[in-house]
Amino acid sequence: MKFLKNYDNPKNIRFKSFEFALQEANRRNHKILVETGVARGKIKFIFFRKINWLDGMSTLLFSDYANFINGHVYSCDIDKKNINTAKKFTRKNSNFITFIRDDSLNFLKNFEKKIDFLYLDSLDGQFANASEHQLNEIKLASKNLHQKSLVLLDDKGLKTNLSIEYMINNNFKIINETKEQVLLSY
Repeated sequence: MKFLKNYDNPKNIRFKSFEFALQEANRRNHKILVETGVARGKIKFIFFRKINWLDGMSTLLFSDYANFINGHVYSCDIDKKNINTAKKFTRKNSNFITFIRDDSLNFLKNFEKKIDFLYLDSLDGQFANASEHQLNEIKLASKNLHQKSLVLLDDKGLKTNLSIEYMINNNFKIINETKEQVLLSY
């Protein structure tokens, strides 16, 4: 998975977590990835957006993984501007990613495919209801998970506490943990 080297940037504080998660996903032969909350980049010169390593650039990373394993990413965001930015970042992998503009809860409620790898990062942790929102996301997505599924929760501590408690009470185990993220599996 040589493409991972492209993300090993000193500012990418999530790199080691993403690297571990995708190596585990590859070991489990994961092909279907679902992401709530797309990589937005950061604004440069009023209107131009560029890579924001502090956010990890998950959408671009997942699309490279999907291209590598001939899989597919379903990436949901409520904001049209965010989706358009993510589309620009993932242009070279457009055959491996589908963007859905919707509230993540509605998207997960209606998603019908089995999910191999789920990344929950749709509502930033500084919002008061972020923890409840992520908990509702995992509850809705649970119907699509299987015994080998991986769930990566972002913004550890800010919005993950309710989700982690719920998942552990439902037989998930933490298999990797960093300051920013928690990876769980059955």
